[in-house]
Amino acid sequence: MARDLAIDLGTANTLVYMKGKGIVLNEPSVIALNRQTGEVLATGREAWQMIGRTPGYIVAVRPLRGGAITDFEIT
Repeated sequence: MARDLAIDLGTANTLVYMKGKGIVLNEPSVIALNRQTGEVLATGREAWQMIGRTPGYIVAVRPLRGGAITDFEIT
């Protein structure tokens, strides 16, 4: 069974559209990282909720700007 998907890697949100179902994923385009280890701690809505609420060694970043990847190390 073939499934048609469309993925929109937007600056603000990442969307996944599935034919026949509509938008099946709509999450902020954010990644939370541990600066000390480089470990990805959270993505999407969970990472967005961490902005401004974490110790200094944890950062939430938006790796996309203007429809392009701006930080290949974290994507």
